Amino acid sequence: MIARPVLSGLYASCPHGSRSKLKYPRFNRCLQTVQQCRHKSTPSKPLSANEVKDLLSTPTWSVSSLIEQQHDDTPAETITQKQLHHLLRLSALPLPETPQEEAKMIETLQSQLHFVRAVRNVNTTGIKPLYAIRDETEESMQAMRFGLKDLKEELDKEEIVGFARRIRKKSGTATAQEEETVDVLKLAPNKIGRYVVVNTKKT
Repeated sequence: MIARPVLSGLYASCPHGSRSKLKYPRFNRCLQTVQQCRHKSTPSKPLSANEVKDLLSTPTWSVSSLIEQQHDDTPAETITQKQLHHLLRLSALPLPETPQEEAKMIETLQSQLHFVRAVRNVNTTGIKPLYAIRDETEESMQAMRFGLKDLKEELDKEEIVGFARRIRKKSGTATAQEEETVDVLKLAPNKIGRYVVVNTKKT
């Protein structure tokens, strides 16, 4: 029911008359998609179990389309032996020891290239790039921001002294975590107190 006003607006804006075929292929495909969504999203009655089973038994797309089929004897691009050896040398990998191993490597590489081409053919027009795999909602971005209020506790431990107005930490504000707790002379072979003893020989 939501798609009906949208379709009416699209038809009304069409310069070739109501419900006439548009001369723009991409726009025409979008219009057909909206029509299909209207008919599928507003069925007259709920689908029965058999109808749902029949609908799911005929998939319209499969992930196997991203993988090069075994029966495809003419791949889009054939990897030669010279190219394979060049890639292995660039990757500092050993060359195949047998022709069977080399053929397997070429087959795997061609399958990977087929997958990469399928991914590159995806239309990403208008899609913002993904900077990181994280929650990029406004609430999450606000929580990750670092401002002065987060530094207030540390800034209160500092003071400005002298004519040059140097900033230094107030005395008596060091916490237990900030104090030196690591014995830096633990591995020294010879030491006296806090000093390392170095044996020297006269030459």
